[in-house]
Formats: sequence, structure tokens, C-alpha cells
Amino acid sequence: MRIGILGAGQLGRMLTLDGMRLGHEFSLYDPAGKASAGVGTIYNDPDGQHLATFLNETDVVTYEFEHLPLDLVNRIATEKPVHPVPRALQCCQNRTLEKALFRDLGINTAPFEVVESAEALQAATQRLGGRVVAKSATDGYDGKGQAVLDTPEQAPQAWPRLGCDTAIAESFVPFRRELSIVAARGQDGEMAFYPLAENIHHQGILRFSIAPAPHVTPELEDQAQRMIRTLMNELGYVGVLALEMFETEEGLVANEMAPRVHNSGHWSQNGAVTSQFENHIRAVSGLPLGETAALQPTCMINLIGETGPVAEILRLPYTHLHLYGKAGRSGRKVGHINILADSLEELRWRAMNTASLLPECPEFDWRP
Repeated sequence: MRIGILGAGQLGRMLTLDGMRLGHEFSLYDPAGKASAGVGTIYNDPDGQHLATFLNETDVVTYEFEHLPLDLVNRIATEKPVHPVPRALQCCQNRTLEKALFRDLGINTAPFEVVESAEALQAATQRLGGRVVAKSATDGYDGKGQAVLDTPEQAPQAWPRLGCDTAIAESFVPFRRELSIVAARGQDGEMAFYPLAENIHHQGILRFSIAPAPHVTPELEDQAQRMIRTLMNELGYVGVLALEMFETEEGLVANEMAPRVHNSGHWSQNGAVTSQFENHIRAVSGLPLGETAALQPTCMINLIGETGPVAEILRLPYTHLHLYGKAGRSGRKVGHINILADSLEELRWRAMNTASLLPECPEFDWRP
């Protein structure tokens, strides 16, 4: 099958590499003209001159990230099958729609209000009570477009930092840890769920994911699967979906979803029977989904800004290095490392050793 991918960054790169093993051909289309994937047939097309050629070379279209022009995706959907459906993209581009979807489907989320000015943010913070997190309704990622308010009086200073006309004000969730679940849904409705991952962020960017997350009860796993199953069925979803959550004393609280393969699922490349990338390609091309069970406890470490000492990393017998072919830049994801071990304690020491080699990497102080 000829598969087109909207976006040509590292996720498109890894989708293509896994999909080529299944015999598919790939074209990657970057409407921003900033392609870095380095595989497949790439169209850098900020002027829209090559869209027709791209579509003529595809049987089905998917996308690697959610910050795409929605009108472009809707236009493509009139000519080619698009998976996941554009509605999923629309919801994930706008937190007001995403939160409303969670609420309407009975998925637990933090109390929230939609605000459109500093005055409205101040009033909402007063009503919600306690600490409030304000997030821009659109374009926020990796901690950008967010502000934490401890008092309503902080709203006038916080509002300009959001850089938006519409925002979400939501109550701060007193969480034990951050978890995510990655799942795949095929064209026939078949679903496959990966084990929950525990995620550790630093300065708003994911730095470590541990999977399967330890100390997950069957009840918690079932709650996560019910939440993401409900979303996929409601959307008529095809492909991989990720749902980020907070674990609290009362159970899980949904934070946000991503209609694509996800950073917290990168561990599956080496730590699961079938990677999230292969399962996404299986789904959008109409093939049966692959087994999602974990092979061993796995830790994924993001490489941010620079790759670090590649030779030293590779001398460690337990590392699996994935580089994206991207130039280093502050805050930029340029690769990741997957580490496997026979036990959680061994995994902890291996991850600590690896993290100590990486420039500006926070200490891995996680304990199972």
C-alpha cells in the first residue's frame, strides 16, 4: 500500500521505518517546509504546490502530529481516506473541544472553565478555588502556553504569558504520578492496549517513561482502558491514540489526548512485542493489530538539545539508541534511548548510569 504521512519529523521517520518492513511505500508531506525525517519520498511544500502530486502517490493518509492546518486535512479527506479521522485532530487542537468531549463521555477530568480575558481568568480562579492551571486553548505543547496561579490576583500577570485569546482554567490535580496509555484501533474495530507507562517531566518536557508502570492495580488498568476505549469508539478512530492521565487517590483523571503515536510509547520499539509505530501502520492499512505485551521492564530517556556521547552510550550493553537526524537545539527532541532490564531495580540503576552520561539531563531519581 502507498501510505502518505502529513508531517515529516521524527514520528513520521519511525512510522516509515516500521512500515517499510511490511512492504508499504511512503510519501511524507510537510506543509511547513521543515522536513527532517530523511526517509521515504519527502515533499517540503510551504506553498502548497505539490499537494496534488503527494495525493496521487497515496492510497491512504495519516498524520504524525496534531499541529496541522485543519482545513488542509479536511480537504484531503474529500479525496483520500484519512486515519485517524479529522474530528480527532480538531478536538486535540483545541482544549475547549477536548475537555468538552471528555465531559460529555463521562471521562473524569479536572474542573475547568473557558476564559477569554485576564478578568475572566481571575474570576474563574476565584470560583475554582485553590491552585489553578491556565492553558492556552490552542498551540500549547511541552509546557508552552501554560501558567500556574496560586491566587486570583496573579491573573493579570499570567494572562499575557499564555499568548492566546481563549484559554482553559482548570483546578490543579494533586496527583501521585503521571501515567499514559497508548492503544490502537483497527478499521474493523479491533483494539489493542499497551501497558500503562509512568512519565517523568522536567521543565514541561517528557524526559523519562517507565513501562509497564509499576504498582498498577487491575482496577486502574481497567479504568485507563475504559477511558481510551470510549474515546476511540466515539470518534470511530483508526490508528494509535495516547491518553495522558494523573493518578490520584480517587483513581485516574484525564489530562489530554494525542491522536498519533506518542513520545511515552517510544519504549515499545524495544520493550514490546509490536511497536506503537508498526501497530499504527497496521491499523491504517487494514492489517490485523500486533501483540502489545511488554517483553521486559523498559525505560525510555529523551535526548533533548543534543545527542550526547554516542560511543559511550553504545558501549553500555543494555541501551538501544534512536536518533532522529536532527540538528541539536535547546529544547529540541533529537533522539531517545530505550533501556531494558530483568527487574525494576536493575532498570533503575541502568537508567541512572545512562542519564549520567547525557548533558543537561536531570538526575533519574525514580524508585520502583
